[in-house]
Amino acid sequence: MATGSTFSVIGADVTITGNINASADLHIDGRIDGDITCASLVQGEKSAISGAVVAESARLAGKVTGSITARELVILKTARIEGDVHYDALTIEQGAEVDGRFAPNARQQAVKAVPQQVHAAE
Repeated sequence: MATGSTFSVIGADVTITGNINASADLHIDGRIDGDITCASLVQGEKSAISGAVVAESARLAGKVTGSITARELVILKTARIEGDVHYDALTIEQGAEVDGRFAPNARQQAVKAVPQQVHAAE
């Protein structure tokens, strides 16, 4: 019985030092010291991530120290985020803590394009 999707779980007793690149959906309950790139991320309440997160969709409930870029982002009330947040669609539960700037993904892409335009005019 093969399905097209896979799901990986990093348990509460696991600490990973290094970057994670996954085509699978990830559920993280442990500690990650490194950047995460995946299709979909679900973070448990007791989980801690120190590094950048890039995902199509992310549902964050633990601590994240680093920037977050997601198309669909849900920040739950137990989340504690220190870093800038880039999104297309954003939901934040009352009680969540975010210490950083929010910007839609379209704005982030426009900011990256500005220096190229300035150099082209010179």
